[in-house]
Amino acid sequence: MTATTIRPARESELETLRAIEMDAAGALIDARVPFPGEPHPLSLGQLGAYLADGLLLVAADGDDMPVGFLAAEEIDGMLYIAEVDVIRHLHGKGIGRSLMLAAIDIARARGLPAAMLTTDRFVVFNYRFYRSMGFEEPADMPAGLRAILEGEIANGMDAARRVGMMLRL
Repeated sequence: MTATTIRPARESELETLRAIEMDAAGALIDARVPFPGEPHPLSLGQLGAYLADGLLLVAADGDDMPVGFLAAEEIDGMLYIAEVDVIRHLHGKGIGRSLMLAAIDIARARGLPAAMLTTDRFVVFNYRFYRSMGFEEPADMPAGLRAILEGEIANGMDAARRVGMMLRL
């Protein structure tokens, strides 16, 4: 585990978070994940909305510089984890897990019954990682999660690869 601090993001860091997202996308490209078009980061507006909701977390190094982040929102009374990214050279150091655990703690503190996300079922470092944290494919998918998944597929993501997952809290 690399020594990092999980804290709320700052507005001044939004461009840095976009750069982290693009850096982390390289791992998906290397894993040959098919993208509909060119990979692109979350917009400043999207990041700003997560920040305003108190659901944009940063993993900061010893110099308080962001090395990873998690963006989430409340959908259907549950926490939807929209994005988790860590700078590639720090993958496998426990930073993503720390971000996920912090988000789950926030969901519990808000009294939310579950956390949910979408991912690629064939990318080992995503799907297995979420499974190791207790996320499962729900037999009865909530409407909000189903809508997100359907939107991803409508925007060109491969329906055979995309999956919705939930963690009951």
